[in-house]
Amino acid sequence: MSVSPTQGEILVLVDHLDGELKKVTLELLTLARRHGDAAAVWIGPGYEGAKEKLAEYGAAKVYVAASSELTDYVVAPKAELLAQLVADKSPAAVLVSATAEGKEIAGRLAVKINSGVLTDAIGLTDGFVAEQSIFGGSTVVHSQVRQGTPIIAVRPNSTAPEASPSSPVEEEVSVVLSDAAKAAKIVEKVVQEKGERPELTEAAIVVSGGRGVGGAENFKVIEALADSLGAAVGASRAATDAGWYPHSFQVGQTGKTVSPQLYIAVGISGAIQHRAGMQTSKTIIAINKDAEAPIFDLVDYGVVGDLFQVAPALTEEINKRK
Repeated sequence: MSVSPTQGEILVLVDHLDGELKKVTLELLTLARRHGDAAAVWIGPGYEGAKEKLAEYGAAKVYVAASSELTDYVVAPKAELLAQLVADKSPAAVLVSATAEGKEIAGRLAVKINSGVLTDAIGLTDGFVAEQSIFGGSTVVHSQVRQGTPIIAVRPNSTAPEASPSSPVEEEVSVVLSDAAKAAKIVEKVVQEKGERPELTEAAIVVSGGRGVGGAENFKVIEALADSLGAAVGASRAATDAGWYPHSFQVGQTGKTVSPQLYIAVGISGAIQHRAGMQTSKTIIAINKDAEAPIFDLVDYGVVGDLFQVAPALTEEINKRK
């Protein structure tokens, strides 16, 4: 079945934390604009502080559901609001971020509106054909929703955000929540302490350590290099599975996808699983003592050497030049 190029309104669920926009929202707006009119869906308090950014990245319309009740419960209210908007506005598609929460919302919405859903998309072509990376990033497949309104969860850092200033029309919306949507209430929020390093998926520079680091105590070499560059710290699956660094810092197919301006892989062999999470980085540097390591097939610059000699020397030289 062939589908003609898409036009019309595309709902973009805004991913934010208490009014602070996540970068993935800007990516979704950019992607939506390529296929129709981007209509942002804002849920919860904090809209006033983010409205200028939504306009900067091309939202043609913003549906504002500012009631705090919608964020007092776990995900279900967001799915109910989106289902109502789909029924009322008949959009061409719905885009959400492929985070744990985003994918759950997508699944719940698909059931409510009897539509197909695609997750972990890394690209989108005419007819809402989604590109998806499978088998650890070794294969790219193309998938299309065959029934209802396409719901597509897009992986963060798969689209470069592009500004396109607009003057969006604002429309206040609301939904009467079902009892089922109120079954799981959020009773407490704990703010995670943030260090001085940037957040992994938002960082312009990422320094990651792998199996070659050899142990948790040696990650201080990775952290020192990252701090000299003002970078975020990442880790390979081998390093996180070994307990050397927290799983929340894992870069790869089953971890986080990053696309910084500069990615430095230290002691990482470059297995397909890891490459799937960082191969879209603008510039890639690898430090590895194994000249045959697969990571060298991907890099812009490679250093064959002992990371415990190369990384500290690099850190010292960078600090000298500050």
